[in-house]
Amino acid sequence: MARRTKGLATPKAARRRERKRKAGIQVRRKKEFTYRGMTIDKLKELTFEEFIAIVPSRQRRSFKRGLSMEQAKIINDSNNKPDKVIRTHRREMIIIPQFVGRKFGVYNGREFVDLEILPEMIGLYFGELAPTRTSPTHTGPGVGATKSSKFMPLK
Repeated sequence: MARRTKGLATPKAARRRERKRKAGIQVRRKKEFTYRGMTIDKLKELTFEEFIAIVPSRQRRSFKRGLSMEQAKIINDSNNKPDKVIRTHRREMIIIPQFVGRKFGVYNGREFVDLEILPEMIGLYFGELAPTRTSPTHTGPGVGATKSSKFMPLK
């Protein structure tokens, strides 16, 4: 059994780490998020029209038709109440960069699903993140379901 050194997992791991350090291999850092080549800070600086130009065609067409009063209210509420959970039935609302970091409660037909908006969610609809259907969970067969289940032990 390998002996453990203080602060390191094993001597073998310590040697491996030392080889990587000598070879100039750096530890992997988390990659910065980009959407269509733009960072989240640049996306937040864009005007609404400039953002519309870079989203996919389905979302662009939806935005060009205009926002409904309820959708405009969601955008307005997210700017005015950044720390509050905004509850909505608007599943067709598209996530814009101003929503990143905010919390929304999206109705799925039965309950409000709480979402914290991440940068990776930009361009998606609220409805995609709050599924309306759940997959069934089945248990084992019940009594009488098979021929062998009719057998009852005497003890």
